[in-house]
Amino acid sequence: RWNYLLRAIFGIIPLVGTIFLWRAIFRESGGGMRGYDYGSMIYYYLLTILVNNLVTPTEDEWQIAADIREGQINSFLTKPMSYLAYRFCIFLSGRLVYTAVTILAIAAIFFYFRHFIILPNDAMTWLAAIVSLLMSALIQFFLTYSLSMMAFWILEISTIVFIVYSFEYFLGGQMFPLDIMPPAIQAVMKSVPFYYVLFCPIAIFHGRNLSP
Repeated sequence: RWNYLLRAIFGIIPLVGTIFLWRAIFRESGGGMRGYDYGSMIYYYLLTILVNNLVTPTEDEWQIAADIREGQINSFLTKPMSYLAYRFCIFLSGRLVYTAVTILAIAAIFFYFRHFIILPNDAMTWLAAIVSLLMSALIQFFLTYSLSMMAFWILEISTIVFIVYSFEYFLGGQMFPLDIMPPAIQAVMKSVPFYYVLFCPIAIFHGRNLSP
């Protein structure tokens, strides 16, 4: 529990840096940026914190790789049960526990920036955002599971995991909203799954236009 709580608290540090960065950018530009103003940009990063907590696995890939490397997966393969289903249940329970532990810290952040928050009025927007969030969690889980399966051929998968997650950090919209990029670059980003893990559910809830 302390591990979860500390990760949530230290996750605030990038948000603080982001606030100062975009404040300086909008101050220098003197206006908006592709439909974003300072308030909507801060709201976007608040939503990234929330979605990250809901869908991002916590060390699942290392645990699966360790099961494979140490041979513990054999005890599951010789039993009438699905290892995939077993790991999926752990993923869901881990997300529930992590959310329960960190929800107060996240709620405090949202309360502090409440004057930037504009909730959707349309029930269909809420429904589409929830469905997109669930699909985002599935993509994230199967991406993590697929990376972990490389442990059957590679003794240490940490390098590959860090490379893939670095691309996800950039192409998933954690650094900046992807729809501020030119349309041609957005089209390329939509061809990889990272686009739909973080940015897509946030954009739907934010009321952004996802069409080309």
